[in-house]
Amino acid sequence: MIDEQGYRANVGMILINKCQDVFWAGRVGQPNAWQFPQGGIDAGETPEEALYRELYEEVGLQPSDVRLLAESKSWFTYKLPRKYMRFHSKPLCVGQKQKWFILEFIGDEKSINFNQDEKPEFDRWHWVDYWHPVENVISFKRRVYKQALSEFEPIIFGK
Repeated sequence: MIDEQGYRANVGMILINKCQDVFWAGRVGQPNAWQFPQGGIDAGETPEEALYRELYEEVGLQPSDVRLLAESKSWFTYKLPRKYMRFHSKPLCVGQKQKWFILEFIGDEKSINFNQDEKPEFDRWHWVDYWHPVENVISFKRRVYKQALSEFEPIIFGK
């Protein structure tokens, strides 16, 4: 779903473990491309429904593997650099409009499976320090990552 400004509705998910580290996933075929799982919201789908669908499609996790801790109060947006825009696609997507969720991982790591979709997005993962993603995600996503992690910081660290 792309809105009138050209932003695609999307969910972002931060999985956190008992050690307060976050799930960091590597994109298929891109050795230096790491990010949080995220995905589009389908027509007629709520952000929370999209969250659980995308969690399964991208990471192989069921709702029973996580505990929802919080949803961002607002939508965060980022624009895509021109080189990532698909000018042949209509309507043109200029960026993402994202609702973010933080989830406590309570399942078994053996459940993580990137092969739920015929074209997986990720091929590797590990746990990283809570703030690691802000400096290590592709530059155009950094502001949104900082906004989401900052909003959830009091929930995780009691600040």
